[in-house]
Amino acid sequence: MKYFPKALLLSAFLLTGNLLKAQSEANPVKAEAGQKTFQLVNPDFMTSPHTGMTRKHWKDAAHYLLTGAFSYVKTLDDPMVFPKQPGKSYPRDGVHTNTEMLEGLCRTLFMAVPLLKENPNLEINGIKVAEYYRHQLVRLSDPTSPTYVKPRSSNGGPSQILVEFGGLAVSLFYVPEVLWAPLTPTQKETLAKTMLSYGDGPTIASNWRFFNIFVMSFFKEQGYRVNEKLMLEYVDKSLEQYRGQGWYNDSPAYDYYSMWAFQMYGPLWSEFFGKKHYPEYAAKFMANFKEVNDNYPYLFGRDGKMIMWGRSIAYRFAAAVPFPLMGLAQEPGTNYGWMRRIASGSMLQFLQNPDFMAPDNIPTLGFYGAFEPAVQIYSARASVFWMGKAFLGLIVPEGNPFWTEKENEGAWEKELDKGKVYNKFQEGSKILITDYPNIGAAEVRAWCHETVAKDWQLFRSTENYNRLSYNSAFPWQADGKNGEVAMNYVFKNKKNEWEALRLYTFKKFEDGIYYRDVVLETSDNIKLNLADITLPNGILRIDRNISTEASQVRLGHYALPQKNGPIKEQSRKVKGHQVRIIDNGEYQLAMVSLTGWDGMETVKATGLHPVSQESSVINATGSFQPQQQAEVYATLMLWKKSGEKWTDDELVPVKKLEHSAKDKTVTVAFRKGEKKLVRFE
Repeated sequence: MKYFPKALLLSAFLLTGNLLKAQSEANPVKAEAGQKTFQLVNPDFMTSPHTGMTRKHWKDAAHYLLTGAFSYVKTLDDPMVFPKQPGKSYPRDGVHTNTEMLEGLCRTLFMAVPLLKENPNLEINGIKVAEYYRHQLVRLSDPTSPTYVKPRSSNGGPSQILVEFGGLAVSLFYVPEVLWAPLTPTQKETLAKTMLSYGDGPTIASNWRFFNIFVMSFFKEQGYRVNEKLMLEYVDKSLEQYRGQGWYNDSPAYDYYSMWAFQMYGPLWSEFFGKKHYPEYAAKFMANFKEVNDNYPYLFGRDGKMIMWGRSIAYRFAAAVPFPLMGLAQEPGTNYGWMRRIASGSMLQFLQNPDFMAPDNIPTLGFYGAFEPAVQIYSARASVFWMGKAFLGLIVPEGNPFWTEKENEGAWEKELDKGKVYNKFQEGSKILITDYPNIGAAEVRAWCHETVAKDWQLFRSTENYNRLSYNSAFPWQADGKNGEVAMNYVFKNKKNEWEALRLYTFKKFEDGIYYRDVVLETSDNIKLNLADITLPNGILRIDRNISTEASQVRLGHYALPQKNGPIKEQSRKVKGHQVRIIDNGEYQLAMVSLTGWDGMETVKATGLHPVSQESSVINATGSFQPQQQAEVYATLMLWKKSGEKWTDDELVPVKKLEHSAKDKTVTVAFRKGEKKLVRFE
């Protein structure tokens, strides 16, 4: 059940349901002046000296997002449907579906349920929120409603409807007294029949199993007969995906789903249902959850910024939801002030970015503003509100230490010293997390091994996964047709097109060196041995080109977006090596060719960067010819904050390189006396 036929998944993600024109698309509401970004009212810098955010401000943020959504609701009958963002997101024909409306309904509930828990009489834009959602839940079973959802047919497969019903079940668990109890017996019975038809059915072998689990668990809790055997089968299979140190495998990928999704669903299921009915399963989920503390916080920058990495990045700060849920686990030794600083910082990373909220009052599909390369075909405009799952952390009560402990910067204050670099390797998942105290950034290296030929959904083979590394300070830039590349290699293939590497095989992490092999998808004759050595100010790459076919090759550094004025460029020669530096007023990036490259150039790009329309990246360039021995590309990819001076020793910290083709080794001698032996096997 690892992969489903293309036609089945197309129906799952795209066109399930009736087609109809959106009632509200014609009159999108413009944001009021001064209200585009989230404003902190009365920030509390005593409790939260870094962000000013408390539990109250989290509720304010949920209300802010929900208000934008409700700007499209004038009556109780109005569906939660929003203007389409141009591009690959569905509905690509502009004709809205009931599945899309179901997304709007169920996903906006993630912001609503914590507010309704504490204020069942909440009103937004003159609409009684609880009454609206109850009314819309009833309309899901009304064949005359444009939002009607048919029960799954006996041979129906997994679909986007299953996803949304899984999310709806989570919300029903959160506030049953508001959303479920007031319904009539007939309304309950009809809704249960529809939702269980999807929950008691096939799924996808990934975090999707939790959608079935939550649907069946909620209705079992309400006294309905459910397929308990199937439910427990999905629980067992979900637990089997655990790989240790907090990480689950999401079949086949590792990404934020592998952490935030599994490590939200497991604890919430345990809290809502598992501890009461299946305490042994709940204990397993919570034991796995407690291991999050050791490494996941290190995946965020000192300021709480998350890394742009993996699919569904439009869900943004949903990635922070495990941190408040640590308040449920009450694991001794947890630094709750640091956990809240990360979660609040990640939230503000987006809520206070001027490009996050579009003029139509709905967040963009992208990272900050709209960014088509990061959008997947299974997303609609309402999909962004999956980020609202972060607010499920408000289930942690006001007096919990997650909310009361003084905000701090945790490891960045006490264990991560400037002038050093820190690596955390996860043996089960093969993920490497690196922290750079000099700029307060976090970095990740993880799984990618997907061909474009088999990746019909076009996300696992793309820049979402195929970068050599991902950094919280430098969001990834998309590849350009003319060879523009950031943090990856590209080769000129037989079609005379620049092709990025994506078929990586992890080898080992040894003596602080992260080893991978990689082969070009369209030619087995082009292959490299890769070795990443992290440094206090960047990365030293020692890579062997062991190809047997001639090719042009380029290697890109991280890219810089244009901020206030043009990006500055300079070239130097330091200790006999060519150095290129670019500076955007926030950061400066330096690339140094130690050996193997013909030259370097600064490449300007338009429309490829998620932060700015204009950007620049330094590329090393070469023309490879097969030799009797492998070509070694030794490249320094360095960074500093803008305005800081570079010393020659910082730009060229390597004193000597010795390559032994016979032993497949490269000895690196650093100027400060340290040596590294790179051992390719």
